[in-house]
Amino acid sequence: MPRPPLARERVLDAFESILIEDGERTATLDATAKAAGVSKGGLLYHFASKDELAAGMIARLEDLVDEDLVGMSAAEDGPVAYYVRTSVMENAPLDRALIAVSRLAQGGSADAAGALRQTRRSWSDAIRPHVRDETALDLVMLVSDGLYFNNSLDVNGPERLVPRGAELRALVDLVVRATA
Repeated sequence: MPRPPLARERVLDAFESILIEDGERTATLDATAKAAGVSKGGLLYHFASKDELAAGMIARLEDLVDEDLVGMSAAEDGPVAYYVRTSVMENAPLDRALIAVSRLAQGGSADAAGALRQTRRSWSDAIRPHVRDETALDLVMLVSDGLYFNNSLDVNGPERLVPRGAELRALVDLVVRATA
């Protein structure tokens, strides 16, 4: 697939940043064009509406999830360890796309909510063959969700809510052993 034009990516980057920092209501076409450093006409050349911008953001998430699934399947320590370990993201492209699409879903976008559900299904489907049963799969998914959620709280607070380094490796090992 050919690389999208640079201006299109700048527009999506700007839209993503506005969604993350200020929320869905603030992510207007005008605000996005200004943040991207393009004219409104330049934005409209790539995205004719806010719905098309949202669709572009969802497509970005889907592409990043596909890349993540490839990384998961190739991980030396296995898909379960990979998934739990990578649940502690900090400003990674996949993390940013997940947050941006979550903001769209919170704003009422059924397509964004559907994309998030599909993302979770894709990860579950990739992990399922590597755990003993559905309960073990639930454990992996919930530990991952907890790490991801607490990581967002940990960023600007004094508490240490997410294990790092050796503690994270120990947690990953525990989850792998408990679910095998």
